[in-house]
Amino acid sequence: MDFTLVGVVGVAALLVLLVLGVPLAINFLLVAFIGIATLLTPFSATSLLGDTMYTAIASPTFTVLPLFVLMGALAAASGFAELAYKGLHRATARIPGSLAVATAFGSAAFSTVCGSSLATASVFGRIAYPEMRRYQYDKRFALGSIACAGSFAAMIPPSGMFILFSIFTGVPVGQLFIAGIVPGVLTALVYAISIVWRAKRNPALAPMLEEEHRIMLRDRVRGIFDLWQILLLGGVVIGGLYGGLFTATEAGAVGALGAIILGVATGPLRSLDKLRGALRESAGITTTLFFIIVAALFFSRFLGLTRIPFEITNFMTSWDVPSWMVLGLILIIWFLMGMVVVPAAAFALTLPILFPIVVELGYEPIWFCIIAMKMCEIAGVTPPVGLNAFALAGAAGKDVKISEVFAGVWPFVACDLIILALLLAFPAISLWLPQSMM
Repeated sequence: MDFTLVGVVGVAALLVLLVLGVPLAINFLLVAFIGIATLLTPFSATSLLGDTMYTAIASPTFTVLPLFVLMGALAAASGFAELAYKGLHRATARIPGSLAVATAFGSAAFSTVCGSSLATASVFGRIAYPEMRRYQYDKRFALGSIACAGSFAAMIPPSGMFILFSIFTGVPVGQLFIAGIVPGVLTALVYAISIVWRAKRNPALAPMLEEEHRIMLRDRVRGIFDLWQILLLGGVVIGGLYGGLFTATEAGAVGALGAIILGVATGPLRSLDKLRGALRESAGITTTLFFIIVAALFFSRFLGLTRIPFEITNFMTSWDVPSWMVLGLILIIWFLMGMVVVPAAAFALTLPILFPIVVELGYEPIWFCIIAMKMCEIAGVTPPVGLNAFALAGAAGKDVKISEVFAGVWPFVACDLIILALLLAFPAISLWLPQSMM
């Protein structure tokens, strides 16, 4: 039987099963196992699956994932997000749209200790949305700002998506973390400028209550001081990576240890129930991610047998067109896939095929990863999948409809497209920091 034909049928079956709602990891395993059994033998498929299950996660490098997941769970249980949000609200008081601005910068700050955009969107949905409604903010404006700000965790280290990208491509995760800092901060700034501009043009979007006028300079200073836990922990982890003091795995261990020490010292993690809950949550997330990684790498081996990645790479690199047109086609493919599948599935399905093409065309792998993360941020809030939007709708309360969240995100998606254009036009935005690492 023709190997390439079996591969094409397998990819088509994978997409059909994804649309039908079959869980991602089971989908990868099922299609890959049947495909390999068809091309070779059922015994070969079983043997290759066992080998993949071991080699996929046997490397000590893979411990970076559970360590940063644990750090994020402990930080969330310690109330770092609440402190960041309330402190930044005091610091930004009397600025038009101050609560939304505090959400943007608070999400960026919390993302330095929590690598999950879903967790960030959920946490700020519980914290920021009730406060915005109390201030009589426009509902769609409030939901859109929270959903899109939550997507920062895909870009700002320690991002779980960076870790997945590193696993699928072999690009050093430490350099990816550092490369995301400037684009992440730039996104927060552009969001804040957009929020202030829209709130000035239409004050009904973000009314200012009298209590904001009573906030004095000392209150602003105290608000900044409330960020000390995040600044200390994030500064040690990211600074250690940048300065060459830690590897990514060591940074994860330092971050997890720091989060539990700060949580116990300040009080929240003295409760055994909260500590157990954080440990249970991190174990569940890690197990799910490792299951997806094993299944995706098994599917990648199936694709390798079919020679589809090799054939597509040869075909696309042989086109007599400028390389930017090929890159544009890749971004369009990702945008369309982001509308129907989750970003992790899009990465697992496409990176084994597309990454060699990008490298062959001469693009910088780290820069390409930053572009991929920006596409991931956009996919996280746009319909029909938009996982961040669904996470926010679930966390914000029963009165929130997913259609209201989607209606509020489009001005912020426009901001993301501006950032994407800047990253494409000026690669140095994402490359100068990792290139200067010690």
